[in-house]
Amino acid sequence: MGQVTKLTLAYEGTRFAGWACQPAQRTVQDELERALATILREPVPTAVAGRTDAGVHAWAQVASYGHEALDPRSLNALLPDDVAVLSSEPMGEGFDARHSARSRTYCYRILTSRARSPFEHGRALHYPSRFERDALDACAAALLGRHDFTAFTPSETHHRRFDREVISAQWRENGDLLEFWIEADSFLRQMNRVLVGTMLEVAAGVRAAEDFTALLTGAPRSAAGRTAPAHGLYLAHVAYP
Repeated sequence: MGQVTKLTLAYEGTRFAGWACQPAQRTVQDELERALATILREPVPTAVAGRTDAGVHAWAQVASYGHEALDPRSLNALLPDDVAVLSSEPMGEGFDARHSARSRTYCYRILTSRARSPFEHGRALHYPSRFERDALDACAAALLGRHDFTAFTPSETHHRRFDREVISAQWRENGDLLEFWIEADSFLRQMNRVLVGTMLEVAAGVRAAEDFTALLTGAPRSAAGRTAPAHGLYLAHVAYP
């Protein structure tokens, strides 16, 4: 096996149809692989730590490819303004951005002020409604450990197993922003967005905290709440051994 390179990237997901290559769609993977192929003069397939959906952002996505490391400045000169390579590191044989990852951390940002902010438009969910903060904390505490998250992913899915190990989960206040931070071994498709949508229903008094906990035992998707919009979600960190 030859050289393997680890890339750390950031991107603003608004105008992307997600990470993964899709026919006739603009994706982060397409843009990155086009830049790599231009410099290395051959197709360069990439692996990724987390396949983010359309509209989801990343502060520190990780990708890998089987070739020499390149200067991030060279790649960024070929990439569009809404994606950037932060670092490029040569790794040992066998490194894979997805399979070598120990955990992923996501953050969902909610703007709680009564007035909307033009600076957070497309970057945080505006939620001026009243809510019970203690209810959110109770839901986050219930997530710790291994659970069946079938209720928190679309019914039509490629996933074969639905249990995930949540390492940490908490709500944090940052001025008018309320942030949900969660770290797990891996995530199901739209899992974090359905978790946030359902927790907000608990905080609004639409459903009880006990009902939320019951969803973690393999309940169907129809039993959980709405899917929160993609624009509030960020892939924040990927941890490796």
